[in-house]
Amino acid sequence: MTRFTTSADGTELAYSITGSGPALILVDGAMCHRMFGPSTELASVLDKNFTVYTYDRRGRGETGDGATPWSVEREIEDIAALIREAGGSAFVFGQSSGAVLALDAATKLPSITRLAVYELPMVVDDTYPPRPADVVATMDGLIARGERSAAVSTFMKMVGVPGIGLAIMKLTPVWKKLKAVAHTLPWDLRILGDDGRGEPLPADRWTVEVPTLVMNGGKSPEYLRNTMKNAAEVLGDVEHQELPGQTHMLKASAAAPVLVEFFSRAQRAAGPIA
Repeated sequence: MTRFTTSADGTELAYSITGSGPALILVDGAMCHRMFGPSTELASVLDKNFTVYTYDRRGRGETGDGATPWSVEREIEDIAALIREAGGSAFVFGQSSGAVLALDAATKLPSITRLAVYELPMVVDDTYPPRPADVVATMDGLIARGERSAAVSTFMKMVGVPGIGLAIMKLTPVWKKLKAVAHTLPWDLRILGDDGRGEPLPADRWTVEVPTLVMNGGKSPEYLRNTMKNAAEVLGDVEHQELPGQTHMLKASAAAPVLVEFFSRAQRAAGPIA
């Protein structure tokens, strides 16, 4: 069942709840939402241990584009609104660009009590071509001209989807779903910012004071594995795990045991309820 809550700027956010236990909020990456992406399947596995909140980020699914112009601050306020619904504190797990947003949120929101992130989509060395400096402007232009298909194609090529794969995707129903949220691509690229475009992440990018787990897949491209090593170094006192056999398309069956073990430590540390 879809529920709604109101963010600080008046935007109505669509979300769902499943399970019981400590609150855990899942933050999707680019173009994903509850009905299109990994979160709903992952929630169905994690809800044996947690009260899992999945939501449609701005411009996706049943959440509108926003009552005010987009900014990363508005998206952080959206997470804060969900935490309020969850009772005032929550664990957070973010994937891809959603992982970057989750880190940004954890820097600002003390109500996030434990954090896990998977594969920030950044390039920190010369193992993969960096994002073009003008990619946000290019995306803005394509969206302004209504060229949604071209915007999705540009993004897919940038993240390494081969030409034949792209051609096949355009013939499937998936392409229509991707075009529907194409206008959110410049927003996710702005979340990444100017960091991670071929250079190591700056030491002051995030200040996260809570227990944090950073993860990457064992079969993911070298540049993503290197990015997560660099992120762990920048964040400092965090855990870093590589999930054997996983790629950027993380499987719920592989993620769930690791997340359950990590987040459940907070309960064990708290001890039994008197």
